[in-house]
Amino acid sequence: MASMLLSRQLSCCLQQNSRLLVFGHRYISQAAAKIDVDFDYDGPLMKTEVPGPRSRELMKQLNGIQNAEAVHFFCNYEESRGNYLVDVDGNRMLDLYSQISSIPIGYSHPSLIKLLQQPQNLSTFVNRPALGILPPENFAERLKESLLSVAPKGLPQVITMSCGSCSNENAFKAIFMWYRSKERGHNNVTKEELESCMINQPPGCPDYAMLSFMGGFHGRTMGCLATTHSKAIHKLDIPSLDWPIAPFPRLKYPLEDFVKENQQEEARCLEEVEDLIVKYRKKKKIVAGIIIEPIQSEGGDNHASDDFFRKLRDIARKVIKYFTVHSLVAKHEIICSCLQILPLPPLWSFTSLLISSWDSYVHVLRY
Repeated sequence: MASMLLSRQLSCCLQQNSRLLVFGHRYISQAAAKIDVDFDYDGPLMKTEVPGPRSRELMKQLNGIQNAEAVHFFCNYEESRGNYLVDVDGNRMLDLYSQISSIPIGYSHPSLIKLLQQPQNLSTFVNRPALGILPPENFAERLKESLLSVAPKGLPQVITMSCGSCSNENAFKAIFMWYRSKERGHNNVTKEELESCMINQPPGCPDYAMLSFMGGFHGRTMGCLATTHSKAIHKLDIPSLDWPIAPFPRLKYPLEDFVKENQQEEARCLEEVEDLIVKYRKKKKIVAGIIIEPIQSEGGDNHASDDFFRKLRDIARKVIKYFTVHSLVAKHEIICSCLQILPLPPLWSFTSLLISSWDSYVHVLRY
């Protein structure tokens, strides 16, 4: 929570002061150029193989405590700067990974270090406020100046979350709660609902579903994993939910040479979406929302046309209620570009790894 609050301050600070980070646009200033010269390294520098001897030694130590098979090498974050990551063996590497795209302004950025040194931010880190219950005095102002200043048009509400997966899980819950409240109407919650929800049974726990797409990646928590279909290793051995999975278009390139074929492919996928919604309704399982990435990344760098997203939005409005746009790795500009092509905004948009994780949404989904 504290780190997210500081991240929002950084977003606001950089936009208003140094002009280094303005979502959707790029600015080049004298200040930015000076920081680049004084702060960033001039290129890679390799001293050993990777992982080097020190990293291998540390891997053995860590593996004695936990499974360290996923570790590539150990890092020296004190020496890492800008776009360059330095490992414990002194190798300096151009980092295109950027901690799963979570540090868009690079390592050890001077503006962030300056913010960390401010007394009001130190108190935030020390006290780690539970922002949903006990926020600091200027919390609303900071949200307006930072996240809401770059929120997609038509989505004036915002909730901050601590990670990408919990942003998605939060969106799922909000959609399900609102859907059930509309079904319930003005009636009060029944005793049966209160009792059945405690044992994970309907009607207290309604049989709702989110429709997702093959190739999508939305996280690894239980609900998110049910909508993730990028790599088997993420899902193997984990129980999951019976939620529908539609095909994501596989376009042929160059686009101008395959106009007809790509139109047919997108039409096929849209038809499958509608069929799945009907199929699950017959199984007494209601599809309450659709989740999709504007550009699939981990699932294979897959794209779809503007027309596909518009028609998918129409299906969501006609057949169900909610169309959500999520980007885990793609930046905020990509989400905004995707939303700009829609005749109406989605009901929920979430950005998982920009600087902090957050959901933006319409008023009716407040809970």
